Amino acid sequence: MDHINEVTPKEVENLIEKDNDTVVLDVREDEEVAQGKIPNAKHIPLEKIPHSMNDLDKGKDYVLVCRSGNRSMTAASFMDEHGFKVSNMAGGMMNWNGEVIV
Repeated sequence: MDHINEVTPKEVENLIEKDNDTVVLDVREDEEVAQGKIPNAKHIPLEKIPHSMNDLDKGKDYVLVCRSGNRSMTAASFMDEHGFKVSNMAGGMMNWNGEVIV
């Protein structure tokens, strides 16, 4: 497995503010996302990632997010193997201090 770049939640906040080519991809379950997610994050539960790849743009950068960073690392590795530019948000939503929408 290639090493996946990890970014801090603060770096993700900065990316969202200034980079329209970065997509935050939330791979948590529906119930978790219902409790709040990063504004404009695209929600695709982890088990649906393999079936959703044709809908994603390989020209964009993706930051993957879950609750703690484990599931998103799994998804990031999978997407990386399929030619996507990915990073994983270290610590997941447990470390996110930015805005959250419900």
